[in-house]
Amino acid sequence: MSLVVVSGLSGAGKSVAMHALEDIGFFCVDNLPASLLDAFLANADVANRRIAVSLDARNPEEALKAVPPKLSEIRAQGLLEKVLFLETVDDVLLKRFSETRRKHPLTSDDTTLAEAIAHEREVLLGIRDQADSIIDTTLINLHQLRDLIRQRLGQETVQKLTLLVESFGFKHGLPAAADLVFDARCLPNPYWEPALRELSGLDKDVQSFFARQSLVQEMADDIEHYLRRWIPRFEADNRAYLTVNIGCTGGRHRSVYLVETLHRIFAAERDDVIVRHRDLVV
Repeated sequence: MSLVVVSGLSGAGKSVAMHALEDIGFFCVDNLPASLLDAFLANADVANRRIAVSLDARNPEEALKAVPPKLSEIRAQGLLEKVLFLETVDDVLLKRFSETRRKHPLTSDDTTLAEAIAHEREVLLGIRDQADSIIDTTLINLHQLRDLIRQRLGQETVQKLTLLVESFGFKHGLPAAADLVFDARCLPNPYWEPALRELSGLDKDVQSFFARQSLVQEMADDIEHYLRRWIPRFEADNRAYLTVNIGCTGGRHRSVYLVETLHRIFAAERDDVIVRHRDLVV
């Protein structure tokens, strides 16, 4: 087990950081009561996992005072991988809270937002002093912060997305979750061949029919080239999933064949390719 502690100022991006850690396989616990850290580490069934916990000013001040020596103890045991501390300049924090209309955890009837931010810096100073990495989020957006978190944890900055390639029939409606839609209704249709009508794009006779059609091969090549060109850009934008839908009239012949063709090509290179035939009943 190894532990990453995420702390920092409210509004500085701790939630984004925790989501980024969860995306790369961490077992994450947000807003863990500081007084329960020992019990959590002793009883959590995560012996072979990397754990991330968020500790911040939502805890009572007395509990926060006990965190720095506890982190030193965990570090001495070889269990503490890293302490991340996120902060931002006051003007930006004031603007973020104004825009989101969220209440700062340390504000009260007689404490202004500016005073609460100043007090938070003070009560978290001990944890900040323990930080292996202090991240100033003043001038970065959430995508850049995710990349920075991965870099600080020794992960690739570009995550591999899951590619779903799905056939469908236009007469049954467009897929609700489509990211990209390609229309194969312009291609030769084996439906008009009596011997092939009741078969599907999964059958060898239909596949042989399409293999003789240059237009079908050209469309398959064009879609393949498009995906090869743009999948890396989707991944660079931290997309976790990409759903590619190919449709024909009924979702039985042309779209099924093209989806199977693309699945075969990309599954030979990637571990995260899924194939679906929405409207095919076999």
